[in-house]
Amino acid sequence: MGYMETYKAWCENEYFDEDTRAELKSIAGDEKEIEDRFYKDLEFGTGGLRGVIGNGTNRMNVYIVRKATQGLANFIIKEGTQDKGVAISHDNRRMSREFAQEAALCLAANGIKVYIFPSLRPTPELSFAVRELHCTAGIMVTASHNPPEYNGYKVYWDDGCQITAPKDTQIINEVKAVTDFNDVKTIDEEEARVRGLYNIIGYDMDDAFIAALKKQSLNGDIIKQVADDIKIVYSPFNGTGNVPVRRILRELGFKNVYVVPEQEKPDPNFTTLEYPNPEDPKAFTYALRLAKEVDADIILATDPDADRLGVYSKDTKSGEYKSFTGNMSGMLIAEYLLSQRKEKGLLHENGAFVKTIVSTNLADLIAKEYNLKLIEVLTGFKYIGEQIKFFEQNNTYEYEFGFEESYGCLVGTHARDKDAIVAVMALCEAAAYYKSKGITLWDQMINIFDKYGYFKEGQKAVTMKGAEGAVQIAKMMDDLRNNPPKKFGAWNVVEFRDYKKDECTVIATGEKKPTGLPESNVLYFELNDHAWCCARPSGTEPKIKFYMGVKGTGLEDADKKLEELTDAVSEIVGL
Repeated sequence: MGYMETYKAWCENEYFDEDTRAELKSIAGDEKEIEDRFYKDLEFGTGGLRGVIGNGTNRMNVYIVRKATQGLANFIIKEGTQDKGVAISHDNRRMSREFAQEAALCLAANGIKVYIFPSLRPTPELSFAVRELHCTAGIMVTASHNPPEYNGYKVYWDDGCQITAPKDTQIINEVKAVTDFNDVKTIDEEEARVRGLYNIIGYDMDDAFIAALKKQSLNGDIIKQVADDIKIVYSPFNGTGNVPVRRILRELGFKNVYVVPEQEKPDPNFTTLEYPNPEDPKAFTYALRLAKEVDADIILATDPDADRLGVYSKDTKSGEYKSFTGNMSGMLIAEYLLSQRKEKGLLHENGAFVKTIVSTNLADLIAKEYNLKLIEVLTGFKYIGEQIKFFEQNNTYEYEFGFEESYGCLVGTHARDKDAIVAVMALCEAAAYYKSKGITLWDQMINIFDKYGYFKEGQKAVTMKGAEGAVQIAKMMDDLRNNPPKKFGAWNVVEFRDYKKDECTVIATGEKKPTGLPESNVLYFELNDHAWCCARPSGTEPKIKFYMGVKGTGLEDADKKLEELTDAVSEIVGL
């Protein structure tokens, strides 16, 4: 069936409510809009759904959420784990509560017990709750750091990690098999409650989550020593982090925490933010203003579902606030935690440090410094969470730390996804520790660079919307794959890795070997002089992303080299 036929079916089928059909009929003359909404089904990928909110098969709406949930329910029933139940949470976005409710009632209609939070909660707490309640699965309704017109739906399995192989493919196949909306079940909330299938998660879960985080604290006594002096500015970006972040900092003893008032309360429109992403410098405009007013030591911001953390810190020399990339804040946390654990005799002899393939190579040197096994995984934090499961199943390593370049890390194993709440805790404790030594977090970052080398990373993302954009992105990847360049500007390609083909080619010898990682549409170019670049289409947005990294002799040299490599990549791919 073509997109126009599908559009007409939605306009006429009384399964869709009157408002939905009326809204769709109002765009009858706009073929481009109809095509964009109906040219494909919103893809249920390896992490779930994400898309623009609206009516149509290529949009996030209650019908698509129900359909996806029916597929998940079918899989759970085949697994025979429906009695274990499913935990559900959501963020502050438009339709988040409605989507969470629709998912809950669809599962209940299929005889699957549901545990749903009474109001918005962060992604890491959902991951924690899945394991705490011994559920078979979890659903988090969020579009993370995407613009306000987006929403999404992430699926977790019983280990508290987003679904990984082989269950991701199996669940995707079950979702695809639901082709008729009339096969999708739902039920009234009252009936679901009477049948014991709809359960509200109590506030004791919040207490357990915070208690688990506090176990990761290493220097509570130092916090108390500097509590009167250290000043923290925090923004939850109108999302889920406000309550848990303020609570954990208060309970650890921090006294001077200033929350950005314009970005404190839940706001699905993100009125003061063009883009609720801690990677965007413009998102810190209000936080920086407040920091200057109160003379803050550090500025922290969590994205709407509180799994990513952005950081600024004062530079002692200039008095200016300096921004940290996700790689930098991750390495700052890692160096603090690992050095303190070593000092206190808490490092494991079989400890492991996990990072993604597009994250900084500085991690390799820090892992070596603390005699840890460095493990690289594909992009996506679920692969880091999966490693924790492997460690436990195979009794191989003890998880010490894991991070990815996109502002996400995990301290501890209470969750199996990135956790900005525990990252705030760790960074604030680090700030207290270094303040007791007379330096700031930025000063310590420079110390880390001096110790290991001046690594610098960047990213260039290109958005290509609609059917035409998808074709362009595919062609760009095919061109790079079939005709891989031998040089990027002044850098020579040393090794070319094609993760889709599971093939790694050493350029000098032509030797080929497997990548050792699961199949993924990712191309990686290892360059000379500690440089690299990587191409990867986004799995959740109409984007292709190019990641790059260099090593310089100082900050300015690293900046210069990164700019040159970025230009070289842009020239090769025609951007």
